[in-house]
Amino acid sequence: MPRDDRTPPTDAPAGAERLQKVLAAAGVGSRRACEDLIFRRRVTVNGRVAQLGDKVDPATAVIHVDGERVVTDTRLVYLAMNKPRGVVSTMADEKGRTALADFLGNRVEQRVYHVGRLDADSEGLLLLTNDGTLAHRLMHPSYGVSKTYLCEVAGPIPRNLGKRLTAGVELEDGPAKVDAFRVVDTLGRTAQVELTLHEGRKHIVRRMLAEVGHPVSRLVRTAIGPIRLGDLRPGRTRRLTNAEIAALFKAVGD
Repeated sequence: MPRDDRTPPTDAPAGAERLQKVLAAAGVGSRRACEDLIFRRRVTVNGRVAQLGDKVDPATAVIHVDGERVVTDTRLVYLAMNKPRGVVSTMADEKGRTALADFLGNRVEQRVYHVGRLDADSEGLLLLTNDGTLAHRLMHPSYGVSKTYLCEVAGPIPRNLGKRLTAGVELEDGPAKVDAFRVVDTLGRTAQVELTLHEGRKHIVRRMLAEVGHPVSRLVRTAIGPIRLGDLRPGRTRRLTNAEIAALFKAVGD
């Protein structure tokens, strides 16, 4: 007979702790506030509405509060990095070139991996994590996570360029199009344009703009899904907030 969702489980997993303690440790609120969330049926554990008295394993439980994912596994790390120009998108480079790990030092104990890539001549936002499941979903084209780029290109910009790019251009490996395009600024014979797309093919932004006659002289990725580069300085990293992590999970349908 299936157990009613309102009935607390009788067999707690090994390493389990009180749910309100786990939520409080994850930064959701005080234990009292977390107890109130549980009492008001605003918390689910592994798809089941949680009850006061529940115990969970913080390393394996899938917990949502008001539909937002809460990561409770303290071993998981989620970082944003502003990759400088000239740095290769790998954690360590066999040719001795400056790589991503050179900027982490001893600040991150766990081994992390980069989500996606930026070529050495490009700069801007990269995500670093040891959450392999989330990283896979963020990179897989079926999840359609958008990326936004600010590019300096040869001008002037014709009025119909946005329509051409959103309609699609033909490249050697098939058609490609952007989701959004706007001109940010014009600087004499150059211009700054912003593109948003969910394509992940190699050098896709540079190839598209070159195809329409506006080669890129500088490219900065400013956003991956809901995460924005903001004022993060080149070469610096920061830990994502709980809200940003939850937004990433929502972007991939979790």
